[in-house]
Amino acid sequence: MTVAHQRRLTAMKKQISTDPEMFGLLQDSTALLDDPVALRAFMATEGYLYLKGVLDTTTIRAAHLIMAERLAERGHVDVSHPIEDCVAAPTTKVQFMPDLSHANEPLKAVLYDGPMIQIFETLLNAPVRHFDFTWVRAVAPNRGTPPHMDVVYMGRGTKQLYTAWTPMCDIPISMGGLLVLERSHLHERLNNGYGSKDVDEFCENKVGSDYEEMGGGGNIRPGGWLSDNPVKLRNALGGRWLTADFEAGDVLIFSVYTVHTSLDNASNRIRISTDTRYQRADQPIDERWIGEHPIGHGKAGKRGKIC
Repeated sequence: MTVAHQRRLTAMKKQISTDPEMFGLLQDSTALLDDPVALRAFMATEGYLYLKGVLDTTTIRAAHLIMAERLAERGHVDVSHPIEDCVAAPTTKVQFMPDLSHANEPLKAVLYDGPMIQIFETLLNAPVRHFDFTWVRAVAPNRGTPPHMDVVYMGRGTKQLYTAWTPMCDIPISMGGLLVLERSHLHERLNNGYGSKDVDEFCENKVGSDYEEMGGGGNIRPGGWLSDNPVKLRNALGGRWLTADFEAGDVLIFSVYTVHTSLDNASNRIRISTDTRYQRADQPIDERWIGEHPIGHGKAGKRGKIC
């Protein structure tokens, strides 16, 4: 990818500068899979692993087709085009559809078996356990996801927890791929402040509020976002926004303390990707995301605190 030849890039409708001191490309770390010590050192230093072509593309295509067909059935896809192209219907605003993972055996095979598990066993040097909840992003042309750290949504178990962002199709930069903020996981003040929060804690001493339902309430802003302005955030924290032209078969793995966001989807297609979480099997796990029917961010997952 040659950044200079890309069209205008935006995230949260803010223009992202492609000046070299502010923007760059993810470093391909696939070769490090043959050197576990170097692989772990790279993760510790950079906060991510960008692995190219490590997942089975035939299985990914099968999983993507199931999701595309379901989107078409619900009116989100323009069926005058091939369904697998996921050309967005003019009125759709779809973004988050975790139910697309249900009864999708090819998707489970990609995310929870084979190479993906082997990669995490290499990274963690131990048997691994994954969360049972599968986050599916089916993002129509529009703005992407605001900047955040994952730890505020899933930090009740081990903090040695990792996210795998997996494109379910080729996702060139124009479709709104992920951006990670360079070495942001090492920002001590941010980790001890925002990174110590829990989006499902509420201020129980705020009488008459709806914080028990919404979260936030003196603990963290509702929704848990770190910012709604990726440009100002980068200026404040330093580092570069890093991305790539992602292809089916790639996976981007990062620490739950790594700040990330996504570019706006400037294409005419729905881009489908998944977020899944992995940890050592012998470490405590966040109760919100396990079991046949995880409670997630529902009322059962809320915790009161005095603010």
